Amino acid sequence: MKFHLSSLTISYFTAEHTRCHRKLIKSAPPSGGRPEEERKKERKVFMSKRLCTRNVTLRFFGAGDVMNTTGGTKENGVITDPNALSPEMKTFYDKTLITLAGANLVHEQFGQKRPIPKNGGKTIEFRRFSKLPKAMAPITEGVTPAGNKLSVSAVTATVEQYGDYIEQTDMLELTAVDNTIVEATKELAAQAGLTLDTVVRNELMGGTNVMYCPKVENGEETEILYREDLDPSCVLRVKDVFRAAAQLKAVNAPKIGGAYVAIIHPYVAYDLMQEAGDKWLGTAKYVSPENVLHGEIGQLGGVRFVESTEAKVFAPAEISGGKSRLTVKTAIAASTTSVVVEEELESATGLSVDCYIGGAPNTITAITNGEGQSTLTVGTAISSLAKGATVCGTGAGKDGSAVFVTLFLGENAYGVTELENGGLEHIVKQRGYGNDPLNQRSSVGWKATKAAKRLLEEYLIRVESGSAFSATAQAN
Repeated sequence: MKFHLSSLTISYFTAEHTRCHRKLIKSAPPSGGRPEEERKKERKVFMSKRLCTRNVTLRFFGAGDVMNTTGGTKENGVITDPNALSPEMKTFYDKTLITLAGANLVHEQFGQKRPIPKNGGKTIEFRRFSKLPKAMAPITEGVTPAGNKLSVSAVTATVEQYGDYIEQTDMLELTAVDNTIVEATKELAAQAGLTLDTVVRNELMGGTNVMYCPKVENGEETEILYREDLDPSCVLRVKDVFRAAAQLKAVNAPKIGGAYVAIIHPYVAYDLMQEAGDKWLGTAKYVSPENVLHGEIGQLGGVRFVESTEAKVFAPAEISGGKSRLTVKTAIAASTTSVVVEEELESATGLSVDCYIGGAPNTITAITNGEGQSTLTVGTAISSLAKGATVCGTGAGKDGSAVFVTLFLGENAYGVTELENGGLEHIVKQRGYGNDPLNQRSSVGWKATKAAKRLLEEYLIRVESGSAFSATAQAN
């Protein structure tokens, strides 16, 4: 559909202009015996230089054109859809939303892509091919061998819908609509991208192939078997990167563009690069920098690292009032079920909040607020506790440390649905839609259909570690 626009400038005169017009005619250049058409042209040019006019520019749309008006889409002079934008504008905004949302889709970029199933229910199917065994039997001359069969198994996932919108008020003019849509689309796209990226990330977090970085003190390593035992000394090191890459190689996991890929949090990337030193190859030193992955920061040990603030962070669960880490105010030297902390919390009874106190598991059953402090009543008596010890929620390190996840990936480790062709939709409702009798509201929103599924567990390794920033980092 083409959008035609022409313009015309009309000059109009006031009474004062008319008087000036008469004077100008008298003072215009004489004809001098020239042809009439030439005299008229010269007189017109002369007057245009001397006479100030008021100009109005009119804009014309050709017959059959589609216009976006405050009343909706108009075609051939008739409102065809009071709640719609023209197809060209809708396509533009859809593409803008997908492009902007794509900037946040770090976890999605390495999965198998599948289109959204149409007329096929809510289930999407990914294909998983089994490896063929070695063909060790010699072939007999002139005899056709039995051959083999390709084993294909289907892995299904259920697609779900996600979305949000921004409602706006007041009169919606065309120019205001466009500006508002663009700004709202930027914010909504960021939200959509982070939401869909989290859907994929959370699926990958369920992987069964887990490696914990060891605790390192004075050069000695202590093996870690559980997340709660991780602390700031359990950082991701060069040795751990090579170990994860070796595990992927051992199962013949195919590489992604010639290398394995790791999605890493900026805090963990800082720890790793500090320890790696000259072993770290930054993207600026790549021979072909044009092939850098989205979010890629460098390479080490045959692994390309993609940085994202959305790389999973496990932090202690909330205890009360949004606080997940508390500090013991008064030391304990005799058995008691009361623990005084420095933070002021809201009083509550009948609680059952699992926690760690000084690194030991316990349960908070009540909280009593006091001036400049609070008293926790716990289920298990405590005989000894130092001032300054940490009380924290569960779900991360038992000392209150946040735990960071770095995902090491081989090709085809997981599958995701595509954004295009219905995967992500931009929805614009102009004023008057729905129950809006006075045309007071409009809205801009997005809706997505998404699914993610782990396909080959052995091609995905979840490496959990601490960090120099573990003491204060928050969950994401």
